[in-house]
Amino acid sequence: MIGIISAMHDELSELLCLLKHKKTTVLGNREYYSGSIGCQQVVIVFSKWGKVAAAITTTTLINNFQPQEIIFSGVAGAINPSLNIGDIVYGTSLVQHDMDASPLFDKFEIPLIGKSAIFSTENQNFYKCIKQFHRNYFKFISKEEAAIYNIQKPKIIKGMIASGDEFISDTNKIEELQKELPSLECVEMEGAAVAQVCHEYRIDFSIIRIISDKADSNAYIDFPTFTKQIASRYAKGIIENYCNLV
Repeated sequence: MIGIISAMHDELSELLCLLKHKKTTVLGNREYYSGSIGCQQVVIVFSKWGKVAAAITTTTLINNFQPQEIIFSGVAGAINPSLNIGDIVYGTSLVQHDMDASPLFDKFEIPLIGKSAIFSTENQNFYKCIKQFHRNYFKFISKEEAAIYNIQKPKIIKGMIASGDEFISDTNKIEELQKELPSLECVEMEGAAVAQVCHEYRIDFSIIRIISDKADSNAYIDFPTFTKQIASRYAKGIIENYCNLV
């Protein structure tokens, strides 16, 4: 069983259409869609926004469906200036950028866990599926659709993702994060919470993020349109390949 999470319905709408033998279970005001993609049993759920919502969803998913691994897919804002709209970040470590229990603990350290960064599972098969999607990118996204967002040659980057209950759109905040977390690639609002729950339950997990904006005051992307037309096809292409592989 693979658990698949996203914060918004539009981010996984294309993948949900592939689900066969669909059964809907309502728990904690969320709908968990179980069934199969290819020969793989999956559960798909939309967590809603923020770390608390993501932690609730992940915990419920683990306790009620016993997945062997969890995949989180969604959009993010770029911190690394080399990232552009449409690029993929494969999260190797997850940090809560708004965690600060100093002076009792170092900034970013999760109290009583002894970690600031939680490292994702080294899943080479999943990463191969990301690269396969990348090689066949324009089979999933038309050149005309890509041109709307000035996507020309999207790239894949492995690295740190930071989460916090804050939509980052301030240049000063970006510079602060770049200084404190120099290896940071992008920011979002759920991944590190999913990572912490999976760490404590000892569940393998992977986090992928599609860059939707530069996380600054110049962000102009129509999020619902981008997630529905672009990001959802990333999830479909990558995760469908993975389900057929495993």
